[in-house]
Amino acid sequence: MAAKRPQLTGRAAILAVVVCAIAMSLAYPVREYVAQRRQIAQLEQQQANALRKLQNLEERRRRLEDPEYIKRLAKERLFYCEPGADCYQVLDEEQAGAAAAKAGTKPPERPAWYVTLWRSFEAADKGRPAVPRQGQRSPAPTATPSPAAG
Repeated sequence: MAAKRPQLTGRAAILAVVVCAIAMSLAYPVREYVAQRRQIAQLEQQQANALRKLQNLEERRRRLEDPEYIKRLAKERLFYCEPGADCYQVLDEEQAGAAAAKAGTKPPERPAWYVTLWRSFEAADKGRPAVPRQGQRSPAPTATPSPAAG
């Protein structure tokens, strides 16, 4: 009978050590490569977001250079009125909401700046917050200053 050969020879052991050494020496560069690829993807996403912001700002700049757009903004936000035009401002919000509901349109979403300012003065005088908390109704204005009186 022939003598059994050991299953792990010296050459196999050396080969296993060499393969482990190669694997260990490649682990760090591969990990760094993956981390750098992840960082590159993240930076590309940031660049795309910055480009979208830039395009939005360019579009906004282009719109703000248009005098008709500025006039429309002044009418909507500041309640300006062209000379010679008849302009009206509804002061009772509940009636405005009911009338708008009958007409099928949305009531105005936010009051004029001076109404908000006046409400904040009233609220500060009474010691309660001017901005209603979620679920609460805003108090109806008792008196609204006219835009010309100031």
